[in-house]
Amino acid sequence: MMDHIVAHSLRVCQVALALTDALEESRRCMDRNLIQAGALLHDITKTRSFETHENHAETGGRLLEDLGYPAVASIIRQHVRLDVYATASGRCLNEAVLVNYADKRVLNDNVVSLARRMQYITERYCKSAEDMHRISLLWERTRELERQIFSNLAFSPDDLGGRLSADAYRRALQSYHAAAALVDVEHTS
Repeated sequence: MMDHIVAHSLRVCQVALALTDALEESRRCMDRNLIQAGALLHDITKTRSFETHENHAETGGRLLEDLGYPAVASIIRQHVRLDVYATASGRCLNEAVLVNYADKRVLNDNVVSLARRMQYITERYCKSAEDMHRISLLWERTRELERQIFSNLAFSPDDLGGRLSADAYRRALQSYHAAAALVDVEHTS
């Protein structure tokens, strides 16, 4: 993965786990390890998609499915567009929803509002009126997800970034770079 995609994935993981931990306090139990794996790997085929123009959510999901991790594959496949969006009862809050939402809140490696992220997505990916309609519908659903998620929490979407540890993020990034350096040394030896 390109370094900026790694940084983005680490931040998405941090956001998803912060939401998971906060939801645990309201007794909405989810598999934290599954969320962590899905968040860290959600863009696993993104780098190659720049050349192949493949749907990285689909190919990433297929890759993890082929490796024998169907639950992680399902999260990766749904990180752009969910199979099922939340209902009025909120019964659809699950691991895929949290990773999907966390991805929508992270621009590069910064936690931003949904409005700011939509602005970026629109500028980068809207090439036609059809693209704009599809993306607008997706963001309408994502805003509803945000309402659903935060109706179970004691803080607002605006407070999310402040709940994240900058030191923990830096340590995770440093650990990744140290591990990547070891792999590079092994490949060149």
